[in-house]
Amino acid sequence: MEADPKTLIRIAREGGHDELAEPLDLGQRVRDLRKAQGWTLEQAAGHAGLARSTLSKIENGQMSPTYVALKKLAEGLQISVPQLFTPPSKAGINGRMGVTLSGEGAAHATTTYEHELLAGSLKQKQMLPYRARIRARDMGEFEGWIRHDGEEFLYVLTGIVRLYTEFYQPVELKRGDSAYYDGTMGHNVISISQDDATILWVTSLI
Repeated sequence: MEADPKTLIRIAREGGHDELAEPLDLGQRVRDLRKAQGWTLEQAAGHAGLARSTLSKIENGQMSPTYVALKKLAEGLQISVPQLFTPPSKAGINGRMGVTLSGEGAAHATTTYEHELLAGSLKQKQMLPYRARIRARDMGEFEGWIRHDGEEFLYVLTGIVRLYTEFYQPVELKRGDSAYYDGTMGHNVISISQDDATILWVTSLI
């Protein structure tokens, strides 16, 4: 009997490609930081207490700066020394969007839950959203606690559920109620409605 969403997490991660960070070009990094401040070479050199020629050589990869020079440069740019060697985060809007029409999500049924994976077309997601129909009516239907990496958000769409967790008393949640918890903490959900309850689950993938 499979009730562990680890399978869904694996499915969501499959098909993506690992992104390898390119070696950092210190000169380009310094130039980008200087331009982000709107400074000329002269202005940046003045703020850092360095000669213009020294800064120019650093930016053009013609010299390896000493730690003292790096410290002055970082202070002049109002950042820490480690930030000089930290690639900038991806800026701008990447424009990604995934639309899943009602009933068109990828289905993954178990004996306790019936999952519908949402946004399945997007790879390298940071969240795994899925809708679930809760078939289970008793904790005895599970083979122990469900555990997985990441944090998880639960939102009740229809019916009433009982959320069991390893470290807290069971809590009943009805339509519109929600819970946010650590996925590594043992947890299970059962329906206490006459019909199967439905919930929206969102699990972090990082």
